[in-house]
Amino acid sequence: MSWRDTQTIRHYLCCLQQKICAELARVDGMSTFQKDEWARDGDTRLEGSGMTCVLENGAVFEKAGVNFSHVYGDHLPDSARVSRGFSDGVFEALGVSLVVHPYNPYVPTSHMNVRFFSTRNTMGEDIWWFGGGFDLTPYYGFEEDCVHWHTVAKQACDPFGEDIYSELKRWCDQYFFIQHRHEPRGIGGLFFDDWNRWDFDTCFSFLQSVGDAYLTAYLPIVEARKNTPFGEREKTFQKIRRGRYVEFNLVHDRGTLFGLQTGGRTESILMSLPKEVSWVYNYQPDKASQEEALLAKFLIGKDWIK
Repeated sequence: MSWRDTQTIRHYLCCLQQKICAELARVDGMSTFQKDEWARDGDTRLEGSGMTCVLENGAVFEKAGVNFSHVYGDHLPDSARVSRGFSDGVFEALGVSLVVHPYNPYVPTSHMNVRFFSTRNTMGEDIWWFGGGFDLTPYYGFEEDCVHWHTVAKQACDPFGEDIYSELKRWCDQYFFIQHRHEPRGIGGLFFDDWNRWDFDTCFSFLQSVGDAYLTAYLPIVEARKNTPFGEREKTFQKIRRGRYVEFNLVHDRGTLFGLQTGGRTESILMSLPKEVSWVYNYQPDKASQEEALLAKFLIGKDWIK
């Protein structure tokens, strides 16, 4: 398969989006996804098409967004160009990105992204790479959930090398770190970018392994926690922690910056933001509480599996 055969990549990504939407709707049991197909044609900054799928006000999920996009243009945005030394030229990008914000505070928020990118470097050479991963943001920590999440992540990586999981786990911990808060966003998972260290077919197979592992990693945690009793205290803490999620996405996230810098569709770019969020001035959790335990025992960049 040639890296120029983006239709094969597109087919996989569209099927992945459909599968994830179907499974999340099944687990929710009440709401379905609103599907919003869009296209951009003739824009000097960005052309392409995509499908934004959003579920809101469900029985399990307060908001879930699963977005597919396939865009191209003549001007590579700064978020993709400056740090890599690429020329300001043509590019093509396609991927699936999702964020799930559950209603119950005991169910973690989850994020997954898989993508392909091609452009030219300053020598005028055509280059390509894959990127993506998935990460988990709990509000209340359970060690067994963290172990399960990272075990599935490792299983997705193991066929491609015994050190791949540990490398991408460290990369994820470093990337999803809220620098201005000096704290991790969650308990991590996998993150990779500029990934072309193998031949194209192997890199594409790796992307599929990561994308296909997401539901295996996330749904058992949802099923285990979705009926846990909670009250206003837990909802208040969930909203405060969601504020950290918003801060990261708007200040640090490359995908958000890329979309905005290319003049992308704002509703699709910002679908990752939760419906309800709050900021409390100088919030400090009570001593020896479950809320303090999240910060002290879980958001610490821990190695969850040996």
